[in-house]
Amino acid sequence: MMSEQVLQLCIVFALAAFTLSIVVAIMRVVIGPTLPDRILALDMLTSVSIGLIALVSMKTNLPLYLDIAIGLCLVGFLATIAWSKYIFNRKNKIK
Repeated sequence: MMSEQVLQLCIVFALAAFTLSIVVAIMRVVIGPTLPDRILALDMLTSVSIGLIALVSMKTNLPLYLDIAIGLCLVGFLATIAWSKYIFNRKNKIK
């Protein structure tokens, strides 16, 4: 029984840390200063959200949330690739 209590305590601590990370990522999206900074912050926001969903899945014992995390992972990867291509094309047009 002691190991379950330690696991629940670790999950609560990790949830707090991930929530703080989300706040920091949102601040970086808003503050910027450049477009690549904002894109990296959005990628970080996606990654932290995936971890947060995985933690909620562990806390509630519902593996259905892991399917949501996998879907978010795929969408986040494709969005990062699209934004990177946009920046690359934008830089090449300026030269």
